Parts: sequence; C-alpha cells; structure tokens
Amino acid sequence: MVIGGKGVFARPPHLSLVAMSTPDRKPILLDFEKPLAELEEQIKQVRDLAAETEVDVSGQISQLETRAIQLRKEIFSSLTPQQRLQVARHPRRPTTLDYIQAISDDWLELHGDRAGFDDLAMVGGVGRIDGRPVVMLGQQKGRNTKDNIQRNFGQASPSGYRKAIRLMEHADRFGMPILTFIDTPAAWAGLEAEEYGQGEAIAFNLREMFKFEVPIVCTVVGEGGSGGALGIGVGDRILMMEHSVYSVAPPEACAAILWRDAGKSAKAADALKITSEDLLGLGIIDEIIAEPTGAAHADPVLATEQVKAAILKNLVGLDAMSSRERKDLRYGKFRSIGKFAEA
Repeated sequence: MVIGGKGVFARPPHLSLVAMSTPDRKPILLDFEKPLAELEEQIKQVRDLAAETEVDVSGQISQLETRAIQLRKEIFSSLTPQQRLQVARHPRRPTTLDYIQAISDDWLELHGDRAGFDDLAMVGGVGRIDGRPVVMLGQQKGRNTKDNIQRNFGQASPSGYRKAIRLMEHADRFGMPILTFIDTPAAWAGLEAEEYGQGEAIAFNLREMFKFEVPIVCTVVGEGGSGGALGIGVGDRILMMEHSVYSVAPPEACAAILWRDAGKSAKAADALKITSEDLLGLGIIDEIIAEPTGAAHADPVLATEQVKAAILKNLVGLDAMSSRERKDLRYGKFRSIGKFAEA
C-alpha cells in the first residue's frame, strides 16, 4: 500500500486477500486469516473455471461471496487481545505518514530538533485539513526491513521527542490545533537513548502538553506502547482505531518481567487490557474509530476517511471550549486514570 503526495492510494480499496496476491505483491496473512484466504482462493478458482467453460455459476459464486463476507465479520469481531496485537503490527497497516498525507490538503514535513539531530522514527510538520492549518506528528514505522531499520521500527529517540515538542510549541504559538498519531512499540531503550536523556525528553513533553492553549487530538492508529506512546499522547481527546492496541508496555516485555518468559505474551496481552473496548470502558480513551471489515490494511482508503471524520468531529467540540476549559479537561482526564474500587 502506497500513498502519493496528494493522499491518493495506489491500490483500489476493495481488493481481497487473494486479489492482492500478484507476482510483485503477495498477501501477508495472519494465522487467523488463512480460512478466509482459502475461501477467496476457492471463489477465484470457480470464476476461472466458469470463464474457461462458459458455464453460468453466478449462483454458486454469490453464495461463496456471501459466506466470505460473513466469515470476515466473524473473524474480526472475535479477535483475542493477542490477535489484535498482530493486526496492529500488520506490515501493511496504514502508518502515520499514510494518514497525514491522505487526510491533509497540503503537507510540509519539518525536520530536526534544533540540537543537531533529526530522528526519522518521529515525523511531523504543518498542513491543512479542510483548509484549516494544523500541526500533525507521530511515530513512523517502515514498510520493509531496510526502511524499518532507518526508522528504528518506530521507536523514537530523545531527539524525536524534542522534535515533536518543538513542532507542538510552534502550533501553540500560532494557534494551530495539534494532531498526533501514535504508533510505536515503545520509546527507544538503547544505551545512547539513556545517555541523551530519554526519560527527561518524554517527561518534558508530558509537562508541556498540559500547558498548551490549542486543541490537541491524539489518535492511536497502530501500536501504542509504554512512555513512547505517552510522549505525544497527552490530549483533550484520545481516539483509538478499533484494532489498535494501547498499553503500559509491550506484552512481550510484560511477560518477560512478570514470568521471565516472553513466550507468555498472550497471557500478558489479556491481563494488560490493551484493546480499544477495554480502554474505553476504563476511561483511558474517549472514542473508538471503527475500522473496515478486515481491519485498516484491508481498506486503507475507508480507514483514513473514518479517521479524518472522527478528528474533524472532535475538533468542532473542542473549538466550542475556551483554552482554560480545554486545559482543565486535559488535566482532569489524566488525573482520573488509575482510579479503582476494591471489591
């Protein structure tokens, strides 16, 4: 899946898993998607046979297509937390730059933290949505191994968070709403990151984001992990894609800490309450953005349209508030996280 400069996807949104299986573009199937792929392959074989024999099998094809639609709905309506994590990490799931370029009228990426570094795992810049100037930023994962290495798998360094706060301060200075897109397993945990002040950089962002006068809408579009996600996740409204995940730590890291066995990540995923439904119930997020049947990677055009609609709707509500009301809302939201009642 590729997005051009004007925000138009190169692939039509309706292609099935099998239809995407071309010589230069093989489908990437998750384990639980294989029954669906087999059914779609069966439909393709029936179509090919009908074309060769000129026999009318439209009734059979219609039944198989109806079954495929039902099966897709059944699969994606009953995913386990671990399966949601797989979907959130899907290599062809739309990334931050995909969303930014698709929903914006104009987009200019800005680089550097003004301290000598430019972290490619954090992207951001200025743009317009329906003619309104905004600042958009977020973590950026790669599309292949080479790109992921360059982007550090979406794990931002201190310079990335300093670039992010520089852009957010620019937005606040000129009265532009801040839109963040969260998609990272965690902040970079390397030795150099600690030497350059990873904890301080994230903590600084948290403090400063509570002060901004402009509306802030944060959207979890993929994997939201640990302080790496929270470093750009303090907002008036926290939105979350239906099949995204958001957690205090990646399930593998949690399992390694609690049970000294990263292989128990499925157990950790259940315990962490990482799904959008769980987090909405806990009051950590404000809204779930529905994804197309088959998740965002199955229909990226519709996915970006739904993200744009949700952001614009929330901006309308935030515009009706004063800056003081927005800051009070922001503060109250995060102060209430973590409350619990003993049975």
